Formats: sequence, structure tokens, C-alpha cells
Amino acid sequence: MDPNDQHILDDIVKKCVKGDRKAQQELYKRFYGKMMGVCYRYTNNSEDAKDILQDGFVKVYSNLKKYNFEGSLEGWIRRIMVNTAIDHFRKNKNTYLVSDDDGYILEHSKVESADSIYSQFGESVIMEAIQSLSPAYKAVFNLNVIEGYQHKEIAQKLNISEGTSKSNLAKAKHNLKKILLNKETRLKHG
Repeated sequence: MDPNDQHILDDIVKKCVKGDRKAQQELYKRFYGKMMGVCYRYTNNSEDAKDILQDGFVKVYSNLKKYNFEGSLEGWIRRIMVNTAIDHFRKNKNTYLVSDDDGYILEHSKVESADSIYSQFGESVIMEAIQSLSPAYKAVFNLNVIEGYQHKEIAQKLNISEGTSKSNLAKAKHNLKKILLNKETRLKHG
């Protein structure tokens, strides 16, 4: 980031802490697109993503005084959005949770082979495929693959067992592979 831009961003943050509404609007405008993308990855529709985004920005504004200007502001805001999405998932867990008791066992080699298919598609196709996953699979996939959380951390954040986290990731990868293979087949024969 350009040092001038960083100075402007720091100034916006300081004004936000003082309750300056124009500065809050500016901060929102600067990060809306990226943070909406983060929120959307954890939901099934844009309305839920917008709700998470709004809740997340409320948390950003109320906690901005804790931001110490070390590290990336974008990363700090992103972490709040991810945690807000996790809170949303937890609150709706009974609606979203997919049972792990369905007897669905995946062989490790089949799951790992799913990784190779991702390179054949663009980001928008892959994101669309991720959106079609069940909320439970999508949450674990996003937290592990995109955000870099370990299964122990995911289990704690989502109030599930570590085994369920691992299983849901394996199932998510398997389902993504099926979705992408179907797209590939349709492209070849369509």
C-alpha cells in the first residue's frame, strides 16, 4: 500500500473512533466489496451475507479503538467478518448442520484427487461451486482452505468435534469435485 494511502486510512480510523459518520461511511465504502465477498462465502444467499456484513461493521466500529495500527487494517476487519460469519453459523447451527452419521465414508485418496481439478476452472466457477455446498460443509471448507484454520480451531469455533470438522472437509472436497466434474462434462459435450 502506498504510504500516502496508509496515512489517509489511519486518519479515517482515528475519525471513526471519534464517531465521525463521514469517516465511517468512507471506511465502509473502502472495504465493502472485499468484506461482502468474505461474508458471502459463509452463506447461501446475498441477504444473509448482507446481514453478516452489517453486523460485522457494527463490531468493527465498536472495536476500532482496539485497533493498534500494527498490521493490516484489512486483515483486522476480515477477521471480524469471519468471526461474525461463524457467529451467524452457530446461531443457525440447527438449521444448517448436516449430520455426520449418514454412513458416508470417503477414501482419503479420492478426496485428495479433488484438489487437482480446481486448477482447471476459474475462480468464479469454483466460488459458485463452493456456494452450492451445504452450510456446514461450506463453513468448514472456508475456514480450513481459505482462512487457514486447523481442524481443532474449527471444531472450537463451530462447536463441533474435530472429527466432524475433518469429515465435513472431506465431504466438501468430494462434493466440489463432483460439481466441477459435472461442469467439465457439460462443457465438453455442450
